[in-house]
Amino acid sequence: MTTTRFAPSPTGWMHIGNLRAALFNHAIARQQGGEFILRIDDTDQERSKPEYVDGILKALDWLGLTHDRVERQSDRMARYEAAREKLIADGRLYECFETPTELDLKRKKQLNMGKPPVYDRAALDLSDAEKDKLRAERGSHWRFKLDRERIEWEDGILGHVSIDAASVSDPVLIKESGQVLYTFASSVDDAEMGITDVVRGSDHVTNTATQIQIIRALGYEPPRFAHHSLLTGPQGEALSKRLGTLSLRDLKAAGIEPMAILSLMARLGSSQPVELRQNVAEVIEGFDISTFGSAPTKLDPADLEPLTARWLSQQPLSEVAEDVAAAGVPDDLAAPFWEVVRENLKTRATIAEWWAVFRDGRAGRAEPEDAEFVGQALGLLGDAPYGPETWKQWTDAVKAETGRKGKGLFLPLRRAVTGMDHGPDMGGVMALMQVKPQV
Repeated sequence: MTTTRFAPSPTGWMHIGNLRAALFNHAIARQQGGEFILRIDDTDQERSKPEYVDGILKALDWLGLTHDRVERQSDRMARYEAAREKLIADGRLYECFETPTELDLKRKKQLNMGKPPVYDRAALDLSDAEKDKLRAERGSHWRFKLDRERIEWEDGILGHVSIDAASVSDPVLIKESGQVLYTFASSVDDAEMGITDVVRGSDHVTNTATQIQIIRALGYEPPRFAHHSLLTGPQGEALSKRLGTLSLRDLKAAGIEPMAILSLMARLGSSQPVELRQNVAEVIEGFDISTFGSAPTKLDPADLEPLTARWLSQQPLSEVAEDVAAAGVPDDLAAPFWEVVRENLKTRATIAEWWAVFRDGRAGRAEPEDAEFVGQALGLLGDAPYGPETWKQWTDAVKAETGRKGKGLFLPLRRAVTGMDHGPDMGGVMALMQVKPQV
């Protein structure tokens, strides 16, 4: 059975960069009728926060990306300890004693000599007595001993990948503090949970090479891997500094719709055009990992706004009934109100703004050169309630009285009623006005 996972660290608010991995892995699992696991990577107890875990759960629920079960790495420490003992017994995990300063000096020396800054495995040459002495003086950490051979796999996006393990330092799997690091915990989890497919960012390619060896050393076959490109800003600039403003909770607060986000992210960076989808099932059906490329992917958050507006314009009243009611629209006017405004909304928040126009009649404006004309025109308009024919009757009367016609007639009157230069059909607008417009 196809089994995928999304493994966020709860050290910050889930952002749109995290979403790519969540969406891609979710789509693959659902396409194959498999299992999608949400795995909270909370081994870093100092930085992991309950509110961030809650934020991840709420973001996925808001987006409609359902998971089959939740795992927490902090609940699996006994499994990591068992794996640690196995790797030590097999000679694949060894204790090291260098301080960060000593390691930095080693790296600088190697670079000065024109050599790659790869850990020299000096700890393997220590005698038991030397280890005992160092252990008493300082802390230690644990490294995985790589087989120094080429590590190869067929990547679902990058194609054939080959990395020479001799050019990579033996990775630290357990810190001096005892904290199990991502490379180790993720390998144990992927192995023991039967993960078949992993999609994640291209910044993990070197991790993947080492994790393939770790998983095999544990006695399992590694999953299939695919590494998507990293997001940049619209000009190719690094997006990392802006991710704070691209958290999913902030996008939600700004009124961006889930389907706008999912529709964009399911195609951005692929050879397929972005197509607005109506629901998660449509996103999954149209998803194809093989169409994605390796080049950095430019994301312009402004693209989410027109997608949100277009999605709203396509929705039936039932989809927004709660928002319409919350805006104060009477039940008997909800249907005509929605038909009038649906194609003129930026976000759900503007539903209330439109009803305020109809309810209060105080949104109007007039350019200085039109002030006298607008005042004269409003004098020719009776009091509410109005009907579907009111707009035509009014404009005909104003035209006859003032001689104005065309844009010079209709635009100032639209502004007088709605305060806007563009918008819905004015016949429908006037039929919804609860009071006489004021400028």
